[in-house]
Amino acid sequence: MNLIIQGKDIPTPSLKQLAKLSGADAIEAVSLTAFRLQKAHESTRAEVAAWCEANALDCGWVPAGRRIGDFGLLVMDMDSTLITIECIDEIADMQGLKPQVSAITEAAMRGEIDFAESLRRRVALLAGLDESALQRVYDERLQLSPGAEALLAAVRAAGIRTLLVSGGFTFFTERLETQLGLDYTAANTLEIIDGKLSGRVLGEIVDAQAKADWLNQVRTTLGLKREQVIAVGDGANDLKMMAEAGVSIAYHAKPVVRAQASQALNRVGLDGVIPLLGGA
Repeated sequence: MNLIIQGKDIPTPSLKQLAKLSGADAIEAVSLTAFRLQKAHESTRAEVAAWCEANALDCGWVPAGRRIGDFGLLVMDMDSTLITIECIDEIADMQGLKPQVSAITEAAMRGEIDFAESLRRRVALLAGLDESALQRVYDERLQLSPGAEALLAAVRAAGIRTLLVSGGFTFFTERLETQLGLDYTAANTLEIIDGKLSGRVLGEIVDAQAKADWLNQVRTTLGLKREQVIAVGDGANDLKMMAEAGVSIAYHAKPVVRAQASQALNRVGLDGVIPLLGGA
């Protein structure tokens, strides 16, 4: 196994100490924020994880033979994963209801409330809001997560297709699809009547199971195997989707998600996914 160490500032003595702790043969710089410790001993996983946690570093174990070209589909959550915000919280802020909506969002992401029920409750609070608020959120508040464009460029160069699947709204996923050149998107549709949000969602809600179904549908369409899929998410409603992927990555995620993912990134941006996919 190769041990991938990532962080905003990794002192050379720390790398040498990790190489000794893990029994690695060599240290290879992957980028300014990522290093590959070659042929590390996986039996040291617990000790390495504890050391990295204490020193604010991310670590991941990657099969030495893995290559980015082994993969064919990258599936991502949108809110707090591809982008830095929770769109519904920012929409609610236009109504002066952000604290109430954010509290429901957080409970749902921790897995304490059924996602579909939480979405209906949150959207109901938005009834009467002018639809122009959605564009304002997109223009004024939506930002890509650090490293998002680098990740998308790397997977595109490797011929990997992209699916953005969100419990959020098509208003945002469709615009990001165009902006970023994504291959597939799926999300919920807000009902708008006479230019105002009705407080309802149209059609079936894209919940945890729907996210997993979308992943499998696109994977089947592309003729890929499970192990050729990467899934990245941060909340409890991403767990079923992540369970269907060969590599699942918890990105700045809730503890319940980190505990079940095959990899976790807590200190670096989305470009930190790239070293976890292996060599070029």
